[in-house]
Amino acid sequence: MVEIIPAIDIIEGRCVRLSQGDYAQRKVYDASPVDMAKRYADCGVKRIHVVDLDGAKSSSPKNLKLLERMAVGASVEIEWGGGLKSEEALRAIFDYGATYAIVGSVAAQKQELFAEWLEMFGGERMVLGADVRNGKVSVNGWLEDLALSIEELIEFFKPYGLSQVICTDITKDGMLKGPSFELYTDLQSRYEDVDFTVSGGIGSMADIEKAEELHLRKVIVGKAIYENRITLKDIEQWLLNV
Repeated sequence: MVEIIPAIDIIEGRCVRLSQGDYAQRKVYDASPVDMAKRYADCGVKRIHVVDLDGAKSSSPKNLKLLERMAVGASVEIEWGGGLKSEEALRAIFDYGATYAIVGSVAAQKQELFAEWLEMFGGERMVLGADVRNGKVSVNGWLEDLALSIEELIEFFKPYGLSQVICTDITKDGMLKGPSFELYTDLQSRYEDVDFTVSGGIGSMADIEKAEELHLRKVIVGKAIYENRITLKDIEQWLLNV
């Protein structure tokens, strides 16, 4: 069964969602990140996806205390991204309770450095965060597009132990109109020994069911939960069938 990984995006300690990665198009939600993590854990979720958007914008983690409270308060694995651009930052998030580190901008712009981190921390903890827009990788909080494809990144990092990739189609993110299934099925079939996570566009349980039919392995669900298009009860029921 495809694994559902709920998303929590954080700005100034609060849950938010952006549309197409635009900080100006943010929506703030009432629930606190710690409360949301607890709710997901109570549903049976094993892993949550957390992005420190303050960190992404400022190039260093900004919500470490909040990460610690989430790690202590909820029995879930946390994959954490946003501003992870140094070994010090990686060690900090692991010390504060993250299970996995999601690295995007550094991986795309300083490939040798991310390769070192893969060897240092292991492919079981390091996750390549490849955010794409119109086929090209985007970095620095989705503010800059590079002349680099996700396939080029994967080919470079595979010899160093890359085993986990979160690929976000920015044009779909927060739009609730379905993900780019063709993109993910192509990647998963091309690189069978890499676990790809579908990110961006999941708007209903029907999207998750389609991901299951296509033999995709993981999906991140964010805005659809906050907008009640996918309920916690839906997630709990799905997990009971896993």
